[in-house]
Amino acid sequence: MLHRGKLLAALASKRDQFTLYGGTYSDQLGAYRHALETLYRRYRSSAQLEQHLPPGGEGLPPAGARPTIEFDRWLVTATQEDYHGPVFRFAERFANHEQARQWAECIEGITTLAVDGSQLQPWRDASIPVALVQVGLFVNPHQRGRPYVKDVRLEVLAPDEILEEASGESVDPSGYPYSELQVSLRRFQLEVETLCSQMEQLARQRRPDEPAHSPVVFFDGSLVVSFALTMPSPYRERYIAGAVSLLQASERFRVPLIGYIDTSYARDIITMLLRLDTMQPQPLLRETKRIHDALLWQGRLRWGDRTPAMICARGDVLDHYGPYRERIAFCYLQTVSQRPPARLEFPRWIVDEGLLDPVTDVVRAEIIAGGQGYPYAIETADAVAVITLQDRSEFYAHFQQFIESQGLNFTFSSKALSKSRRR
Repeated sequence: MLHRGKLLAALASKRDQFTLYGGTYSDQLGAYRHALETLYRRYRSSAQLEQHLPPGGEGLPPAGARPTIEFDRWLVTATQEDYHGPVFRFAERFANHEQARQWAECIEGITTLAVDGSQLQPWRDASIPVALVQVGLFVNPHQRGRPYVKDVRLEVLAPDEILEEASGESVDPSGYPYSELQVSLRRFQLEVETLCSQMEQLARQRRPDEPAHSPVVFFDGSLVVSFALTMPSPYRERYIAGAVSLLQASERFRVPLIGYIDTSYARDIITMLLRLDTMQPQPLLRETKRIHDALLWQGRLRWGDRTPAMICARGDVLDHYGPYRERIAFCYLQTVSQRPPARLEFPRWIVDEGLLDPVTDVVRAEIIAGGQGYPYAIETADAVAVITLQDRSEFYAHFQQFIESQGLNFTFSSKALSKSRRR
């Protein structure tokens, strides 16, 4: 039970520290926003901006972000707006949700697809270690007479499939040898395998009258798997290989792929602005990890507005992407009025072939259909994939029946059973 009086006293004792944090944070954010909103004065073309950024290459300081042809497109109108930061305004304005839904009918005839996964980690209090991964799939053709598809891919992982692989992976002093990293990796791989096979299938089924930006495939997360750098080998390499295979499939089959990050802490634009500032006679920006890209535009965008596409050039994990090192682009899209914009990541070919505008309209339409500021396709895939506490109980009941039918024993510890009943 939380003691309210003691909590208020503890907060009051740290008042000065919170005040100092808020003040310095506000100053830093203001400085970076000013740098962003004066780009149009200092760089009159994407080529000129590119000249002031560090050259690409492994071992060189990262540029953070590099401009695409959309930077030049934005410069044409940069002086015509009250807000001078890089933004493309969404032309439509809706008086109510009904108008928004009517506009979202632009998605008719365009297939959207999303996958999402869930998992059950091995239960260490069970006598036989076992894990489960499940990937939900949702395909919506958005056309009368063509039904949507909801399906799952499910895998049970046996003891030898969840053993630790990395040296020193376990931090468990009891030496429990079964790895949660293995289960999480297999879930990721199954999501990637499902998306790649679906992209190939949808490309083969593409109708002659289907728009060039259909189908649109959603991946719930970043295409830049920076988190993999913190993982031991071989997990690191396998996550990177999975991400690259998504990019390869999208490019090969010409199926637009959107990595959707609802709450992004990426700092590619922050890094770019800092790199550019260091080239000035009197640098003004300070290195900071307290500000991320999305905050630069918070409060500056209306619903549906997006930023020009930029190339992700942060280095780190991308140094291991081979020819795809600088072939991931991104932009920020305002999806909920009171929050920072969401981040969209996509293969560069979508920008180069002029498909980003219609693809972004598909994302907007999916968000309107979802009604909660999140693409409906991803929400539905998540609902299909989710494994509830009741599902967990049913899984272990079925697993126990199966094991006992094989003439083996399957037991839980008394402590685990007691916790399960209480919770």
